[in-house]
Amino acid sequence: MSTIYLVRHGQASFGAASYDLLSAKGEQQAQVVGDFFQSTLKHTPLVIAGSMQRHQQTAQLALAQSFQDIVVQTESAWNEFDHQHVFAQYEPRFNQPELLKQDVAQVTNPRAYLAKIFDGAIDRWIGEQYDHEYHETWLAFQARVETALQNLCANIDVTGYKQAVVFSSGGVISVAVGKVLGLNAKQIFALNWSIANASVTTLRWVDGRLQLLSFNEHHYLKARDAELLTWI
Repeated sequence: MSTIYLVRHGQASFGAASYDLLSAKGEQQAQVVGDFFQSTLKHTPLVIAGSMQRHQQTAQLALAQSFQDIVVQTESAWNEFDHQHVFAQYEPRFNQPELLKQDVAQVTNPRAYLAKIFDGAIDRWIGEQYDHEYHETWLAFQARVETALQNLCANIDVTGYKQAVVFSSGGVISVAVGKVLGLNAKQIFALNWSIANASVTTLRWVDGRLQLLSFNEHHYLKARDAELLTWI
């Protein structure tokens, strides 16, 4: 029996020229999740991170607080889908992140506004009617993540690791949970919107089967500072 911890990256730089960097708050969140692992993990884990900068930064900051000698395995299969591209296919204006940030700053409820955009863009992507317009289709993304999860379980079987930590993104974690629970695409992305930055979702690999132990744990962030709890 082994436990897999799926960690969403810390808060990234929304609206900046490069989203793929942690904000100052995101760096704090990564350190807090590292403290959480230091107090809870009883074995040296296998550690994997997607190749995106926000994944790598979160992993390094977290491990500096817990398992400093671990070498992180980088696997791009755990990368998030290209959300900017998916958004831009829905509304070309969002090819420029600064314009999206301006729009968000002008509304009274930014989270609701972004949720509306997110839902519209995702519905278009998962509908398959416009697959030819996307760099990576929804089905290709889903297959990539599910294969990464299968390969991780096979790796655990070979190496005997009791614990594994994967630093990735909300869409990836949602697909993994959806695989375990048998969810459809709409249900998977309903999960995605609720996953907090630097939260932990836990799976158990036992007797050739995956089980969901916990979803979107973030109590350690609120316990440290309520302002550390973010979703965007």
